[in-house]
Parts: sequence; structure tokens; C-alpha cells
Amino acid sequence: MTNYKVASQVARGLLTLSLAATVLSACGSSDEDAADQGDAIGGGQVTVYTGRHYGIEEVFEQFTTDTGIEVRFTTGKDPELRERLVEEGANTPADLLMTADAANVELAAEAGVLKEIDSPALEAAIPASLRSADNNWFGLSRRARVVVASTERVDDPPTTYEEVGDPKWKGRLCLRPSTHPYTQSLVASLIIANGNAAATETVASWVANDPLYIDSDTDIYEAIAAGDCDVALANTYYLGRLLEEDPEFPAAFSWPNQDERGAHVNLSTAAVTANGPNQKGAQRLLEWLATDGQQAFSDANFEYPADPSVDPAEIVGSWGTFKSDLDAILQLGEFQPDAVKVLSATGYE
Repeated sequence: MTNYKVASQVARGLLTLSLAATVLSACGSSDEDAADQGDAIGGGQVTVYTGRHYGIEEVFEQFTTDTGIEVRFTTGKDPELRERLVEEGANTPADLLMTADAANVELAAEAGVLKEIDSPALEAAIPASLRSADNNWFGLSRRARVVVASTERVDDPPTTYEEVGDPKWKGRLCLRPSTHPYTQSLVASLIIANGNAAATETVASWVANDPLYIDSDTDIYEAIAAGDCDVALANTYYLGRLLEEDPEFPAAFSWPNQDERGAHVNLSTAAVTANGPNQKGAQRLLEWLATDGQQAFSDANFEYPADPSVDPAEIVGSWGTFKSDLDAILQLGEFQPDAVKVLSATGYE
């Protein structure tokens, strides 16, 4: 096993232990009383189920400083948290759901576990293309899933998702596994743009290039640096984190499909749960993240702010502008099952 994979696994293990300790320390006999008081005044404690659990702790500490509302986290993968909300039903302790994928939050909305919000502040801050039509979830920051290439070995990277399947990249390609929401949403966007048959052909061409499957975007970037692959499909914000540590990190983006629909864009989202004990406090947190906390939240993620009036972090801004496939975002949940079928049919691991 390569060193970067070992390091990543150890780091994830330590993070899980740390977060578990945080959750346990926040539990106590006063939880129910705090929740009841919070629902009455929009204060107290807010419990967040989140698929985003790194680099944003200070953001929520600032929210607590600003509002007096404590935030407690339960972390997990987006599909797991969605299923947990469904199973808990009216007894859920979760007030807010945060996801790293627009498809999964839309599936949560369809499952009836999210609350429709009437909030002029949210509607003013978050464009209609980055929130659900029913206002039961809202995008807070954006990232693109793009072609990444070695700056040391590649002079002519693919300029479209389809070109990633060019045979010249056989044995030189890294991809995220089929089970990950990022992969499923990317394939869903191909189906939305080009239809099922064309998307199947594209994915099959990726598989024909004998990709190295790595279940971590950070590890994918590290694999490029190590020479294990020359091109990959990965999210933009991971490179921001790596460049902060090493400004000379040897990878760069090729923005795909700029003459057509644009690069696939996904969202970090948040939604008030339908059955949470402190919905008022949760709405205050959601509104704060979209307004006063919008800069801090997007900067901490190395993502693009959902509010177009907020500037991205310096590293993110240095990448320049690109065309985004915004039309697909609200349809990703609908087409996720089709994407899973395409991935299975093509032998994508």
C-alpha cells in the first residue's frame, strides 16, 4: 500500500475518534431540556447530521459566538445519514442535515424528512439554481468535478469528460469508485446532458482505459504527484487544500466541456429536518451560513460561495472563471438511479 493511502486512512481514523469524542461530550441529561427551550426561542442547541466534517469547525464556533447557540455534530456519509433520518422518523434528534452532494439531499427531500423553509434571507442569498424548487434544501458552496492532470508529465490533458476515454490515457487514469456519490452525480450529469446511450458509451470508454480506482480525492491527487496516474477526475477543493500546504503541488485543472454545457458542478447543502426538536435554531444556523457565515464557510471548504456576491478564497479565485453546468444540479437526485445502472452495466468498479 502506498504511503499516501496509509496516511489518509490513519488521518480519517483519528478524525473519526475525535469527532466521536466531541459528540459524546456534548451529550447529557440536559439535551432534551435544551432542545425544548431552543425550539421556543430559536436558541439552545442545534444537532447537525453532516457529511462535511473537516476544516469547518471554526465556522460553527463563530456561529455559537455570534448567536449563543451550541452546535453538536453526528458525522457520516450522505446516504447513511439520509437513511438514518428516514429510520428515526419523528424521533430524530437531528435539526439540520448537511450533505456534500446535491443528489443525496434531493433524495432526502423526496423521502419527506426535510422541512420547507420560508426565508427571505435565504432566497435573497442563494440563487434559484442552487436550491430546491420547494425551498427545503439550499446550496451553501459549489465545487466542480473536473479533469486533473500532472503538470510534470501531461502537456495536452483532456478538455471534455468524453476525451478521458481516449485510448491514449489507458493505464494513466485514476477514478473514484462507483459507490461514491461524487461518481454517481457526475454520471447522472452525463445522462442529463447527452442521454443514457451516450453516457453509457462515455463511461465504458473510461473503464476501457483500465483506471486505478482510489476511494479518496486527496489520494487521487497524491497518486498524480507520485506518478501512479497522469490524469484523473476529481473535485476542485481538494487541490486548494493541497496547494495551501505546498504551492508547487504538481497538478492542475483542465476545465471540461467549456464549449458546451460546462463543467459538472455539485454542492455542499443544508436543510432543516422535518422532525427536528429545534427547527427554529436550525433555520437560524442555515440562514447564518448563507449570509454572515457564507465567506467563512466557503473559504474553509476551498469551494466557491453559493452567494454570487461573495468572493472565493484567494487560492480558489486564482484558478480563474469557468463555465458551469448549472442546469443539471436540481436533476441529479432524479437521475442517480440511472447513473448507478450505467456504472454497473459498464463494469465500472
